[in-house]
Amino acid sequence: MIHHIDHRTMGRGIHGWLDSHFHFSFAEYCNPGNVQFGVLRVLNDDLVQAGTGFDTHPHKNMEIISYVVNGELSHRDSMGNERTLSRGQVQYMSAGTGVAHSEYNHGQELLRFLQIWIFPNRDGYSPNYGDVRFKLEDRYGRWLAIASPMDEDGGSAPIRIHADVHVYASIISPGSSLDFELTPGRQAYAALIEGEARLEGSAGSSAVLFMRDAAEITGESFTVLSAKSQAEGAHLLVIEMAS
Repeated sequence: MIHHIDHRTMGRGIHGWLDSHFHFSFAEYCNPGNVQFGVLRVLNDDLVQAGTGFDTHPHKNMEIISYVVNGELSHRDSMGNERTLSRGQVQYMSAGTGVAHSEYNHGQELLRFLQIWIFPNRDGYSPNYGDVRFKLEDRYGRWLAIASPMDEDGGSAPIRIHADVHVYASIISPGSSLDFELTPGRQAYAALIEGEARLEGSAGSSAVLFMRDAAEITGESFTVLSAKSQAEGAHLLVIEMAS
């Protein structure tokens, strides 16, 4: 089953310096029927104006991934990390027993990034931070493994998280397609970052996604078909987890 989520029905937070689309209940958007999908608790699509950002604030017992779409994201935390990331690059923070951090746009252009919060498999891990400067072209026409479980033997991704979750990204050229295999007992949340695409499930369900739309996929593998009309192709993030 592919359940389409239109971005126009998502929660929204507009504060002048910040414009956020909330995939799940967050801040001023409170919907008891839309709190999480599996262990995926937060997926916010944030637009941050130049010279502004999130002041220092705490987190605890959450796996947090930030995926930069455009602009520059500057991170600073209580563990002493100070890093700036740009398009296609990803940072990871395991909040564990507690950490404080800030996120700013010190650049000259609008910053767009996705912040993803995932429940860990248990509380009380030691806080940790890391980032990976993926090349944008590494995801052309393939599923680039962004994150995989910490306890997975070998691991397929450079970012390892304390959860049974795999995160992938891809940019599919116009008119092309890419398959995603979903094994029994697993489910996926797909977010279309840029472009337009059609999802076709192996069991017959389908959905057309536009920029910022999403889909919950259960019980079937699926194919992503990038629209021919979009010159830059379809830029997609898939978060795969246990049902």
